[in-house]
Amino acid sequence: MSLIVDNVSFSYNKEREILSDISFELNNGESIFLLGPNGTGKTTLLKCINHILTPSSGKITINGENIANMTPAMVAKKIGYVPQYNNNVFSMNVIDTIMLGRISFAGRRIRTEDKDIVFDLIEKLNLQKFAFKNINEMSGGERQRVFIAIALAQEPEIIILDEPTSSLDLQNQMFTLELITDLAKNKNLGVFMSIHDLNLTSLYADKVLVLKGSKIYAFGKPNDVLTEKTVREVYGVNAVVTEEDGAAHVRLIRK
Repeated sequence: MSLIVDNVSFSYNKEREILSDISFELNNGESIFLLGPNGTGKTTLLKCINHILTPSSGKITINGENIANMTPAMVAKKIGYVPQYNNNVFSMNVIDTIMLGRISFAGRRIRTEDKDIVFDLIEKLNLQKFAFKNINEMSGGERQRVFIAIALAQEPEIIILDEPTSSLDLQNQMFTLELITDLAKNKNLGVFMSIHDLNLTSLYADKVLVLKGSKIYAFGKPNDVLTEKTVREVYGVNAVVTEEDGAAHVRLIRK
């Protein structure tokens, strides 16, 4: 699998360009974490890749095929998408909710194979005790794991996640990132996610893409990208960056 974002730009109107000439490549087994302050176009970029939004210019291809030419069903088989907010959901139990991820394969008839995939994901994401619980009765963090399971149930080539750890406590943040990045390597998935935590990014990302003012500020390995200069110029704060156990560690400095 190869996802190529080639000179992609996007704007809602002529006055302000949200994304400007974005180019990068995501390969099999690779996890790229997307960083940047609020308002730099992170969610817009994720939606362009998932064909929810159409770029103003440039193109996005998967294995050489332009996603602009794909139907929604074709995109669903290629890309699993986990949005940032999941408050508006149907009143269903967890098993049936995750089964929605199999619709593009099973249609109206659920097969044994579909059930096996869903039950396996329930176990992997530690959702066993919630299996028959109504999703609307779950906490935001628990519900987030269900939506990750839906995306994985599609058995896509690419998983796109918009701040998947935003409503999770620290232990579940690490559990979720460990699970997703391990799946990327073990199942040869491409993972592209937005996130705010620089230290978690350093621990789990293969590469880091940083946006600033609608453009790519930096792209590369975590230790090369997560520098004191990056933190200062992108986020407007001072920090000390050291290397701990092979990973960049960012310590913020109070003014």
